[in-house]
Amino acid sequence: MLDPRAQTLLKTLIERYIAEGQPVGSRTLSKYSGLELSPATIRNVMSDLEELGLVASPHTSAGRIPTPRGYRLFVDTMLTVQPDAQEAEVKLAVQDKLKPGETQKVVAAAASVLSNLSQFAGVVLTPRRSHVFKQIEFMRLSDKRILLIIVTPEGDVQNRIMATQRDYSPSQLTEASNYINTHYAGLSFDDVRRRLREEIDALRGDMMQLMQAAVTASTETDDESDNVLISGERNLLEVADLSSDMARLRKLFDVFDQKTSLLQLLDVSSHAQGVQIFIGGESTLVPIEEMSVVTAPYEVDGKIVGTLGVIGPTRMAYNRVIPIVDITARLLSFALSQH
Repeated sequence: MLDPRAQTLLKTLIERYIAEGQPVGSRTLSKYSGLELSPATIRNVMSDLEELGLVASPHTSAGRIPTPRGYRLFVDTMLTVQPDAQEAEVKLAVQDKLKPGETQKVVAAAASVLSNLSQFAGVVLTPRRSHVFKQIEFMRLSDKRILLIIVTPEGDVQNRIMATQRDYSPSQLTEASNYINTHYAGLSFDDVRRRLREEIDALRGDMMQLMQAAVTASTETDDESDNVLISGERNLLEVADLSSDMARLRKLFDVFDQKTSLLQLLDVSSHAQGVQIFIGGESTLVPIEEMSVVTAPYEVDGKIVGTLGVIGPTRMAYNRVIPIVDITARLLSFALSQH
């Protein structure tokens, strides 16, 4: 779409704007672009880029700033990611923090690493809870209220509170959990439900009711906002592009509080391969024009189970953030696959 001269000037403008945060004028472009062009020629090219919607002129300045469309062209076609030496440095920093262990702790460490290395906010969509169980246990809380304890094959422990239609004694609860563990361990709750329907005639009515209640409680949709871990959102208070406008800042923290648009965004990126960049103003998934999200999916045993990323200003150093996200995703995959 652009000739080499216009590409060089747009790339230079965006790199200078990312570095300095000020509208970029023709004198700066002449100095940093390496092109032997007159100020008039540069201004003509800038006018063309503005007509294409790639740069904009703030009212208070003769310089120009990138638009979301300009950033998109930049990250898709002009970005050069940092050299191997810097990648090795990032890899060492991430490896030091991400050790194999309990899933929730490793995932929380990944969010913290992303935040610390990028100096923005790190976000991780946690692995979907396993619907296969290794063992379950019922514990009586009160009349008609029972705590269901589920141990997954990965060793995670999940708790659900169940409401039942009648009261059960501790011995009945022990008998029911023993029966389920003996006959159904290693199956998904959907499989258990199917098997229960087939075996209904062979089971006593009371136990049947209890086990159906357990299956229902265990497969009810979790509060999805709990599936998103965020670290370092306060770092964004230091970013002038985001914090200079109180209404914008309120909107940003609403995103963190609600988490729903984050969840949607991370869900979308979990179906893609490799690093994805979502730029505010061009993506309906990013609600603030001055905000960008860099994401990558991560795996357990070769299967994508979640997504992680960095949330920062549109004016972020993408060449530095992309390897941080990419390497963290790969090392998180490795840590979670060590059983």
